[in-house]
Amino acid sequence: MAAAEGRRERLPAATWVLAAGTFLMGTSEFVVAGLLPEVARDFSVGIAQAGLSITVFALGMVLGTPLMVLLTLRLPRRTTLAVALAVYAVGHVLAALTGVFWVLLAARFLTAVATGAFWAVASLVAADTAPEGSGTRAIGVVQAGGMLANVVGVPLGSFAGQLIGWRGPFWALAALAAVAVIAVLRVVPAGHASREAPRLGPELRALRSGRLWLVLATCGLVTGGVLSVFSYISPLLTDRTGLPEVAVPGVLVVFGIGALVGSLVAGHLGDTRPATTMLGTAAITLLTVLALAACSTLPIPTVALFALLGLTGLSANSILIAAVIRFAGSAPTIAIGITPSAFNVGTTIGTGITAVALGGPLGDLAPLVVGAVAAALVLVVFGGLTLRERRASA
Repeated sequence: MAAAEGRRERLPAATWVLAAGTFLMGTSEFVVAGLLPEVARDFSVGIAQAGLSITVFALGMVLGTPLMVLLTLRLPRRTTLAVALAVYAVGHVLAALTGVFWVLLAARFLTAVATGAFWAVASLVAADTAPEGSGTRAIGVVQAGGMLANVVGVPLGSFAGQLIGWRGPFWALAALAAVAVIAVLRVVPAGHASREAPRLGPELRALRSGRLWLVLATCGLVTGGVLSVFSYISPLLTDRTGLPEVAVPGVLVVFGIGALVGSLVAGHLGDTRPATTMLGTAAITLLTVLALAACSTLPIPTVALFALLGLTGLSANSILIAAVIRFAGSAPTIAIGITPSAFNVGTTIGTGITAVALGGPLGDLAPLVVGAVAAALVLVVFGGLTLRERRASA
């Protein structure tokens, strides 16, 4: 009864401030995708070279996040969050001011390092400050900020960039990050919540957990599969389904709305039925991708199934993050710092395999095949982990 009452309690203000932070981070990560022609013209480079501004961001998330978490290990989490937002703001100011392309790339890398550090520590703080029994729900709300970025932040930033130049959204993000620094310092509790300041030895020993690495592998499989479909859905929609190019942004927004709703719902369910929710979303994702392959020549079923993929595909990420915290025990800081890297490594590998497969006999169906294989592996890996846990409990 007490747990049920805890779940009905309101989440603290810190949760919503952290969600606003992840909204800014998610917007920054992908807003450049809609501004590549403007960036290319401004720096007199090709579109492919301008696209490096997206690549270096992903690289910064993979390589820089664990390093940033290590460097800030002994800092209070509120301080780490504020520093990450301040570095994020500086990175955007540098990008907005520079006329040198390599400085833009360096600024994007710096921003990505700050993004990964914020994202990792925000999940820990959300879990620690939530009412008892609501940790996964709080993480789900924080993750939903990133989902909302794809629905609102990225399209709005791209639209504004086309009207006032690509540097305008960068200035806006820097200003909003400065406001977020003040909000974090006001509402996020000082210190390390219920835990002592992390120590390197216990943090590294926590990484010996085989269950932890199975969860991290699941993180990579989830994003690798779903974002392989998402990243290459445009040619499938236009060449195979027959939709006009102008319809593609609308379909992507529908996917984003589904992802936002799914993140909130799965976060709520994850506090009481984490394994069932995780495996259920993976099974629905697998069936959805297979149905997409079967119905990809029919516009209405294709759009409906793609929306369903948004609803379930990434919705259980908060459950995976909560599992990382749980399996890392009393020393979760470095483990949670590796989690964004796991997500991004999975995306890099999945989209890379898909890019190669697109030129093979699978053609436009390659993203769906990669997505189906990844979803099946999620069921195998996480299902095996769940079975092992239940046997151990018995």
